[in-house]
Amino acid sequence: MNTKKFTACIYLYHGHAVTNLKDMTIVDTDPVRLAAYYSEHNVDGLIVFDMSEGDAEHEEALDIIKEICNCVGTEVYGAGNVHRMEDIKKLLYAGCKKAVLNYDKPDNIAITEEVSLKFGRDKIIAAYNDYQVIDAHKELVEKYVSCLLLMNAHMIRETAEITTLPLIVQINQLALNKLLEFLAYDNVAGITGNTINCNVKELLALKDLCKENGIQVEQLEAAYKWADFKTNEAGLVPVVVQDHITSEVLMVAYMNEEAYENTLRTGKMTYYSRSRQELWLKGATSGHYQYVKALTADCDMDTILAKVSQIGAACHTGAKSCFFHEVVKKEETEKINPLKVFEEVFAVIQDRRVHPKEGSYTNYLFDKGIDKILKKLGEEATEIVIAAKNPNANEIKYEIADFLYHMMVLMAEKEVTWEEITEELAKR
Repeated sequence: MNTKKFTACIYLYHGHAVTNLKDMTIVDTDPVRLAAYYSEHNVDGLIVFDMSEGDAEHEEALDIIKEICNCVGTEVYGAGNVHRMEDIKKLLYAGCKKAVLNYDKPDNIAITEEVSLKFGRDKIIAAYNDYQVIDAHKELVEKYVSCLLLMNAHMIRETAEITTLPLIVQINQLALNKLLEFLAYDNVAGITGNTINCNVKELLALKDLCKENGIQVEQLEAAYKWADFKTNEAGLVPVVVQDHITSEVLMVAYMNEEAYENTLRTGKMTYYSRSRQELWLKGATSGHYQYVKALTADCDMDTILAKVSQIGAACHTGAKSCFFHEVVKKEETEKINPLKVFEEVFAVIQDRRVHPKEGSYTNYLFDKGIDKILKKLGEEATEIVIAAKNPNANEIKYEIADFLYHMMVLMAEKEVTWEEITEELAKR
């Protein structure tokens, strides 16, 4: 039996989150806030349906989806307003882990192979209401689709009989005993819909009930019990917290047994506050949660290294990391970190845009606007081509550096970050 996931849904319409695909009653005027709320309450995923009308509203919806992807600690799947490969590309570039093809629309079926070959089968979900659509295209979905999204729960038995693909079932209202029955199907990978949205506060209790009934759910399974750790005299273990992407050390805190168990149960870092002498869920007051990516014990089993997805700042001062008071530094022995250089230069460019400095060439480019920036970028690209014909490699280094600077000015102008660029490169 596979591990079951509980996935919330957000239905985007006119910039708001509404009840469902047919009911336009507003649930929250701020979909990003609602996404954060679902994430805080331990959903295993989030499906965002773009129900926008017109190109302008569609672009606004994509911006909202991008914000949602940046603020939650769980996977986001993008759905709705898909007509061609470009629409799948936009959802994935916005940060969605997967994109949904609507198999009620022939044009979505027609692009299945194309988008799967372009972005990878693991990025594609097929949504449908009638199992006969899947039956008719069984060979196509099993070759090019990673998962199915069943929008009509009444079709679960028929779907389970014709395919072994993982199945997410959208349910808007269902009795608890029926829900457990659905989850017992081997290929049902999880539940989504308003059944999850409306009961999100009880999600942990629902997961506990599933486990009691022999149904495996998405939760952290630790290789070590608390008794395996060597605690200090207060019964605590220090935890070094690190950003799972940049490897930056964010903070140091302590855990007791209750904090350890709560971290495993919720997937969010929980500590024991020595000053307040109480449990401390990181982000409970600030919203700056830390979602667990990995926990590793050291050789003596007396310290834990936590790699996390950090929402917002780790430090109570508002700094990304608690470690910013430089004590001593030997410049000549430090090797250059290429990514850090890019980030530092880009940070200066971004600051110039917000806080203009008189005489700054960067501000000159921003003041002249996008056409001037593009003109300079084109000129620098040409300079690279010319320099490449020169046998001296130094010249091409200078020109590439000039090009990268102007490219970062363009990135700042268009509000594209290095993180987004490197994520896209990683996908390829």
